[in-house]
Amino acid sequence: MSGTPEEPVHSQLSPAREPAPPITERHHELPVDAEIRDYRAAFRAAQLAMAVVDQDGLVVSANDALGSLFGTEAGALREQAAADLVDLASDGRTWHAYREVLGGRRSRFRCTRRLKHPDGRSLWAEVTVSPVPDSPRVLLSVADISDRRELQARLRHLQMHDPVTRLPNRTLFFERLSAALEAAASQDEETSEFGSPHPTHPSYESHRTHQSYESYESYGDGGTGRIGLCYLDLDGFKAVNDTLGHRVGDRLLAAVAARLTECADNDGYTRSGGHLVARLGGDEFAILVEDSTGTEQLADLAQSVLCALQRPFDLAGQRLSVSASIGVVERGARGTTATGLMQAADTTLYWAKADGKARWTLFDPERNAHRMTRQALSSTLRPAVERGEFALEYQPLVGLADGAVHGVEALVRWNHPQFGTLAPNRFVGIAEEDGSIVELGRWVLRTACTQARQWQKDHPRERPLFVSVNVAVRQVWDSDLVADVAGILTDTGLAPHLLQLELTESAVMGSAGRPLQALQALSDMGVRIAIDDFGTGYSNLAYLSRLPVSVLKLDGSFVRGFQDEAHANPADELIVEALVQLAHRLGLTVTAECVETSGQATRLRRIGCDTGQGWLYSRAVAPDRIAELIGTSPLAV
Repeated sequence: MSGTPEEPVHSQLSPAREPAPPITERHHELPVDAEIRDYRAAFRAAQLAMAVVDQDGLVVSANDALGSLFGTEAGALREQAAADLVDLASDGRTWHAYREVLGGRRSRFRCTRRLKHPDGRSLWAEVTVSPVPDSPRVLLSVADISDRRELQARLRHLQMHDPVTRLPNRTLFFERLSAALEAAASQDEETSEFGSPHPTHPSYESHRTHQSYESYESYGDGGTGRIGLCYLDLDGFKAVNDTLGHRVGDRLLAAVAARLTECADNDGYTRSGGHLVARLGGDEFAILVEDSTGTEQLADLAQSVLCALQRPFDLAGQRLSVSASIGVVERGARGTTATGLMQAADTTLYWAKADGKARWTLFDPERNAHRMTRQALSSTLRPAVERGEFALEYQPLVGLADGAVHGVEALVRWNHPQFGTLAPNRFVGIAEEDGSIVELGRWVLRTACTQARQWQKDHPRERPLFVSVNVAVRQVWDSDLVADVAGILTDTGLAPHLLQLELTESAVMGSAGRPLQALQALSDMGVRIAIDDFGTGYSNLAYLSRLPVSVLKLDGSFVRGFQDEAHANPADELIVEALVQLAHRLGLTVTAECVETSGQATRLRRIGCDTGQGWLYSRAVAPDRIAELIGTSPLAV
């Protein structure tokens, strides 16, 4: 039995004893001095650097680990200001939170600081300050988290950089852009690095831990308060990928990135450091210019990029040449958002490509306003027809021989609720692009025919007024124009010969297939076909003998050439006279546009032109005004 510990056996003869107290209870029965000695021993031997700090912020005691951290004996740290040891006073918000814990008004505070080790290296430390239970003092602990921060930095670098070019990627670019805008717009704001949240905010610790370890300390120190951006993509890069493969394409992207970085680093305007060069995806790159000195700096940088990329690239036996289109934007940071800046840059890049590629284009507020207006018109054009926002005005077509109103041209106006009354040149092109011209054109045609028939009823005359309506080529292609015209004429009761359809010379002269068949069917129906702006397009006279055309409308540029006898241009008059004679021999009538003076009318009449149209007779007016002009003859001498 000896040598084997046994549990005590309680004999019935033995007096009863109280059971032994638990270990924890026995611990509390230790003398107070012994417990304090145990705590002190644990404090001194702990691997975590710690110090006890009094209410005034002075170190009462420090352990050996803290002494080693600062390269001194632990006793030498006594009565030193704890805030100075771990740099808590350099940040106003951090200092405030620390004082809150010292004063007992806050239970805990944690922050991350960068400290200087005695051997000269820097280390990252997580500093925690918390009250000592049942004591006015606080415990300060300092944990070296340099390894963790280094790992986080490596992971972040992989997350924030493009693997092909090694440049910052889209995520890091927008982070830097947002930070730069914020810092430049509020240089006097008391922030640390990214404008950190207050230390009392729940996100403070995670924010400090997750921040980028790249330098943002230059933000806001005497900056210009302006941001610049060069946004570019490579012209024809897709062809390189498609013909030579993605491996060569990736090599080209890496080589382009190197030249962009060189241009950014060599910018003579750079105040400190360099500009941020990023790959945003595909063949798109951006150069962010913080503290921009103006558009001249951006223009010079963009030009240097163009020149750098124009030099051929030698890539593993492949000699490649590329170019780039660059959108350049420069503006004040206050009131500017990252989204707004990128939208402007994207728009400007589009302009650079539309203007011919291999160039840089500076953002133009007026051009952008026109684009925004155009976009707004495009988005509201279709429903505007249903809302009844369009109206027709009519300009008289006057016989030059008798001065009587023979017909009218219908001109559409858009009574836009935001932009006011818009002339056709503001929206017809948009309607042709998005296809809404079909619905709009159908409405114009029906409204004009209805009005012409009403004038015929209200003002019976031997020679009824005809109405001329402009037709876009897309109306011929995208709708059954012949069926539309036939249906509208039937519904309104207007005779076909009282309807004239105007098409531009470029559209009619190139007609073939379906358009030509439609024009022929309309002519066979009795509808008159007129070529508008004749003399400005192809001017292929051979077409006139084969097309079902009834009328030539001479472009106003010919008429403006001889406003009066004193300033006559003989060449213009000879051209007009020749065109009129040719048209008459082909059985066509001729209308002269832009007749503004009586001298022009006289000379056109002498030449033999049939009809005149212009401000000499009347501007485009409302239908009731045309009703007044019908009985007026002549309109002009």
